[in-house]
Amino acid sequence: MSRLAFSVLVCLAGVLALLGGFAAPTGAREPDVDPHAAHAGFRFKDPAMDFVFGSLVLGSAVNHGCEIGEAFATAALIKDGDADSWRDQWLKTAALIEARGEKALAEGHTVSARDQFMRACYAYRAALPSMLPDDPRFGLATGKCRELLKRAGRLLAPELEYIEIPFDGTVLPGYFRKASAGDAPAPTLIMIGGAETFAEDQYFYIAPQAFDRGYNFLTVDLPGQGLMPLQDRFFTPGGIGASISAVADYALSRKDVDPKRLAVYGISSGGGFVPMAAERDGRFSAIVMNNCVVDAGAGVTKMAVATATPEAVKGWSSFSRVSNQLIAWRFGVDRNNLPGLVEANSGLRFDPARVAMPALILVAAGEYKSAEIERQNRLCLDCLASTRKTMVVTPAAEGAANHCVMENRSLMSQVVFDWLDVTFSPR
Repeated sequence: MSRLAFSVLVCLAGVLALLGGFAAPTGAREPDVDPHAAHAGFRFKDPAMDFVFGSLVLGSAVNHGCEIGEAFATAALIKDGDADSWRDQWLKTAALIEARGEKALAEGHTVSARDQFMRACYAYRAALPSMLPDDPRFGLATGKCRELLKRAGRLLAPELEYIEIPFDGTVLPGYFRKASAGDAPAPTLIMIGGAETFAEDQYFYIAPQAFDRGYNFLTVDLPGQGLMPLQDRFFTPGGIGASISAVADYALSRKDVDPKRLAVYGISSGGGFVPMAAERDGRFSAIVMNNCVVDAGAGVTKMAVATATPEAVKGWSSFSRVSNQLIAWRFGVDRNNLPGLVEANSGLRFDPARVAMPALILVAAGEYKSAEIERQNRLCLDCLASTRKTMVVTPAAEGAANHCVMENRSLMSQVVFDWLDVTFSPR
């Protein structure tokens, strides 16, 4: 048997093992997969709150989503692990920054207004993991978050365009910003978030680094993300691939998008959503996964939610409880039935051998300690059809250990764009 044939058989066996289903967990056990683990301590003893503070909030500072002083001043007033305290303090901070922006705009200081509106946008976003959708403050915060980024975007040059892409009787809301003025075709990065994200997150995750390198930037809320669940649009296997293809349709309809340099990057659950789309849509020139999720259901069986009985959840902090219930909402799962997330994720999987375009896999050092995450990412790397494939494990020693490398976005962006630059270069 040739080495190639043996490799194909090994990949096939690995894929069949993942795609063949999974058993429901029995008994209590230590979870092997925890996307919200804080592998470096930042401020709070509650792990879920500390992860959001260190990765979501502080990580956005490099992209103008927060100021370190504002973040720590807010954190100093928050009761550790308490969702209501987190909500109240971030809403207060957001309102203060927003008011400062309004004053700057009224006085004609447009750069100051733009920067304040961006930070106010993300302060309202920071409040959201502590609120369920039936909390009236949830609607207030989501509305403010979106409106403030729209206003800030109009003060950029070229401006950040708010867009709505038609899909399945509704629209996918999001943002596009061209790399430079005019209609010259440019390389384009489509950013796809995960199971608990808003389109605004993706702007503060990577957009400024895209602009600095001459890339157009495009992101949307897929069904299940942002406020789409309020329309009963939840994550489904069929909807994910089709919605990402609709985003590609939009991108390729623009004169300023180079169809030969169209990359799509998925983070968290998006590391499975993107290759699911790439299986069926060959128009993407390259894909990036951070990290690769070959079988979401198999991963969720190794998470704490898989055995989270109502009695067990009573022992969680209110912050952890609410943030997990929000994820259940996005999958159309009863928020008091967190183990239902196992079944809800069971169809979210793909075959790496059917993904043919160049591919980059990023895995944060802390996450790679998980046997399940290591297994899925190694399987993906080994079985991807393209010969142009790379996996990078970002180093803990450089502060790049947490989920999606959110606490070191400069390093993450360097890896992504340097690889894309080489991939898109003439061979």
